[in-house]
Amino acid sequence: MSFLVMVSYKVMFISLWVCAFVLLGVDTAFEATYVDEMGRKMDIPHNPEKIVSLAPSITETLCFLNLGERIVGVTQFSNYPEESKTKAKVGSYINLNVEKIVSLNPDLIIGIADGNKKESVDILEAFGYPVYAVNPRCVKDIFRTIENIGEITGSMDRARELVIELRKRMHTVETRTRGAKIPRVFFQIGINPLITVGKNTFHNDLTRMAGGVNISGEEKERYPRYSLENVLLKAPEVIIISSMHRGGGFDRKKEEWMKWKSLPAVKNERIYIIDSDLVDHPSPRIIDGLEELARLIHPELFE
Repeated sequence: MSFLVMVSYKVMFISLWVCAFVLLGVDTAFEATYVDEMGRKMDIPHNPEKIVSLAPSITETLCFLNLGERIVGVTQFSNYPEESKTKAKVGSYINLNVEKIVSLNPDLIIGIADGNKKESVDILEAFGYPVYAVNPRCVKDIFRTIENIGEITGSMDRARELVIELRKRMHTVETRTRGAKIPRVFFQIGINPLITVGKNTFHNDLTRMAGGVNISGEEKERYPRYSLENVLLKAPEVIIISSMHRGGGFDRKKEEWMKWKSLPAVKNERIYIIDSDLVDHPSPRIIDGLEELARLIHPELFE
């Protein structure tokens, strides 16, 4: 085979290779390798323009980083901020609509380890999409997650600025409640059956940081069922009612607690309802939840 023929074959091969990558929308020159919060390596395009969020907390975080315009798909209960309601829906964060996600042809998919099914993530990765998983386990982990999302989206400056602001607000709450009396708190997230929060939850973390002690804080199960007898026995001084379910019924539950006159929380009329989105989602709004919880537990410190 002559030298010219060999060169011709080589040029043709390179041209086909380049065309394939152009058709697929891949530009390896502008990719970088990252390790997600589950220790998985992946290549992510520089400043990804089309992002799919697989959890409400991720949607909120992206919008706080001023990346709302880049979001092309969100999960069912992504309702904050207002602009997220107009985005294409890709199923719930537990039951993802893989076909819909693929149709959006995103540059980047951001998922959450505590919720998204591994099988769905595996399918998306098999199609060649980078799925970066976050895994915050406590309030302070959320700051790390914000910075990681900032890094992979080219928004690190804004992420650092946001984290500094959130840390200051957190520190203000912790400083103000330090040395104050620590009331016993019952945190209710389920109505029927009665469900509370255990040791390894954001709610338990928030209660401690807000200057209270969670009466079920030693429970190893994250969201254990709790008997009425246990609540009466531990005599909480404050009852916080939230829910992981939509549809309300919380005011009625508040009224039901009022018949247990022996409870300190009832005697002193300290039964409160809190917006579940502020305490359930590992997003920047968790600090809003902390501040609200601190006001409920220590109103004398936050007039």
